[in-house]
Amino acid sequence: MNNHALKQTNIGIIGCGNISGIYLKNLPTFRDLNVLAVADLDLERAKAKAQEYNVAHALSPDELLKRDDIDAVLNITIPVAHADVAMQALNAGKHVYNEKPLAVELKDAKAMLDLAKSKGLRVGCAPDTFLGAGLQTSRELLDVGKVGQPVHITGFMAYTGPDKWHPDPDFFFKHGAGPLFDMGPYYLTTFVMLLGSVKRVLASAKTTFAEREVGSGPKQGQKIKVETPTHIVSMLEFENGAIGNLTTSFDMVPGTSPNIEVHGTKGVITVPDPNTFGGLAGKDVMRWRDDTGWGPESWHEESVSRPFAENSRGIGLADMLYAAQENRPHRASGDLAYHVLEIMHKTLESARAERPVNIESRVERPALLESDYAKGMKKE
Repeated sequence: MNNHALKQTNIGIIGCGNISGIYLKNLPTFRDLNVLAVADLDLERAKAKAQEYNVAHALSPDELLKRDDIDAVLNITIPVAHADVAMQALNAGKHVYNEKPLAVELKDAKAMLDLAKSKGLRVGCAPDTFLGAGLQTSRELLDVGKVGQPVHITGFMAYTGPDKWHPDPDFFFKHGAGPLFDMGPYYLTTFVMLLGSVKRVLASAKTTFAEREVGSGPKQGQKIKVETPTHIVSMLEFENGAIGNLTTSFDMVPGTSPNIEVHGTKGVITVPDPNTFGGLAGKDVMRWRDDTGWGPESWHEESVSRPFAENSRGIGLADMLYAAQENRPHRASGDLAYHVLEIMHKTLESARAERPVNIESRVERPALLESDYAKGMKKE
């Protein structure tokens, strides 16, 4: 981080659901960032969050957007509202950072990015887990040639579904959700961070159960109509020549497949869960294997010493706001999130059409988050 102090940036948070807590906890720990207000359609919920986290103002969304002293909006509303709230924030002259996905529909995401560009404003989007210690260590190992030339990447996310544990899981099974849109952004963002843009996808998808049953909470026993595929397998072709595959499923019991692995001409890297910031399975270590042998001795451990091994949601927003003042690209960008959103939509399109589908957008790999800079982001 630059040695000179940056101008304080005031943030307003719209949406005070469960995920808001970790942002409200983390954002005040970053230099020159101040959460000035929270807002929710349920004003009482906003007031409760403001009191819990010592935030000065609890407002309605409209009241928050009208304030001239708020520079940026963290938009953590439900996915179907992401585009509308972001457009309102941009029209109010504020930078905006969305929870994933960037929007439900591609056309809305494109309109958002175009509006931001016309106004000279920034758009960012979760997930920012790829800026954590574990995934950044994976990127560093890749960049210094531990696997040689990357040939293949594989991702695997599967379990028996959120209907088993979530008290109100209906939205998981609607358009714009399912395992691909719910968890795919973590995996695909990591794929692109490691290997760059995807140019083509070929996929198959199915819905194993037409109906699900709520397994806990006050709605236990209620039936849910499934309106989106719940088991999706895709093959991805990358601009750099690598080929990969991604499985996302709410329909099956997982086995021993790693979350993500990158295979190359000289080695393989086992990559941490992309929904976390730290190392492998809670351990502060990475694993990689070279081509010197095939026994246990050929596996090597790499300590994860980079910052942000703990739950650091908010780092992407902080980086975006610093980048706006430093006149450089930010890492958890709207362009990156758009590319991921297009991959997800084209995956389902490919499955429906039973043919490969080209990806039109391209994006640069986000820059590695240098350790010294990362450490300087936090208050002393």
